[in-house]
Parts: sequence; structure tokens; C-alpha cells
Amino acid sequence: MQTPFIQNHQYNYIYKQAEFLLKTLRSVVDPKVLDTVRYTVSTNAVGLFQELTLEQKQLLEQLSTYNTLHDVQQYLNQLEGHLIAFPEVSAKQIQKLFPKAKKLKVPDLESIDYAHTTYLRWTDIATSRLFIVYPYEGRFLGIEGRITAANKKGYCMFCHRHQELGFFNVKTKAHSPDNFSSIGQYVCMDHAACNHSITDITMLERFLLSTVK
Repeated sequence: MQTPFIQNHQYNYIYKQAEFLLKTLRSVVDPKVLDTVRYTVSTNAVGLFQELTLEQKQLLEQLSTYNTLHDVQQYLNQLEGHLIAFPEVSAKQIQKLFPKAKKLKVPDLESIDYAHTTYLRWTDIATSRLFIVYPYEGRFLGIEGRITAANKKGYCMFCHRHQELGFFNVKTKAHSPDNFSSIGQYVCMDHAACNHSITDITMLERFLLSTVK
């Protein structure tokens, strides 16, 4: 039985490398350029991981060997079997993360594509509150704040995708329980698309951790 080793954001990155390879195959005929691109996408895919078994390394390196959209798509489908799913979380666990939200509306947990979820998020439209649940060092972080549609397109802080944005504003405890400040960033309004586009969790984690200190 294969052991999952690819996180959603890593899969998204590999997917973009595959798109880059296909675009090059369609537009470049110089064999030296093609060889360079093949080497680059292979190296980039392997470089995402600190530790790999020989089989896992060979699997990632296979990306550089394909020539057609059909072959690349079959390869990506194969990689999906190696995805690490978002950790199982129950409605009761989520409610405990947001004790001040007395009428918390938990999303339909059975409808979520956990394999392609880096961070769980949903919006309570009635209150314009955005809720985020994120697994970090063996526990879940729960962050909530107000999201306001920006009515403009720009780059989401989390996935760096150019899309419709909302301003996400989170209150934080500054230096004491009675002293509050706030931190805000522009993020995607489309929850699913953000999870399908994120390729690096650095900015996501930096923002989430800054709100819980």
C-alpha cells in the first residue's frame, strides 16, 4: 500500500510545472531548450520535499519524460493517489475552536474534498464572518474575522492568484486580554479556487500565526 507523501499545495505546484512543460512542448522545437525545461520541472518537483524514498523521487522525476497532454493528465491522476488529505475534523472540534461564535454555522464536512484542501474555510454570509481551520504541529488553529468584498481583482495573499478579493480583518490581543489590535490582508473570495491554486504555505502560516499570538 502506497504511503501518501504529497500535500495539496505541493500537488498544485507540480500541476503548474506540468502546465509549463506542456506549454513548452507546444511552442519550442529546440531540443536543448526542451531538455533544459524537462530538467527544470523535474528538479523543481523533487526540490519541494526534504525527504523522499527512492520510489517517491523516481515518481516525481517521471514528469519530465512525458510528451502529450494525455500522458501528463494520467500522471497527475496517479499523483492524486499519493495526496495527504486534510486531517479529519468534526463539527464538535470546530465549535470548540470558536467558543465565542454561539450560533456558528459549520460547513457540510461530508462535501469537502479533503485531498485538495490546504486550509478549511467558510463564510457566514449573514454576519460577513470568515472562519479558517488549519492543522499546525498536531493541533488545529481556528481563526475568524470579518471579510468585506473589495470589488476589485488583485493577488490573494494566500495563493497569489489574480482574482476577486475580499479584505479579511482579524482582531488580535495586542499585549493584554483587554487590549486589542487588528491585522488584515486581501484574500480570495472563492474558497475552493484558493485551495486549488495555493502552491506555498509560507504566507498563509505567517498570517494565521500572527493572529493567534
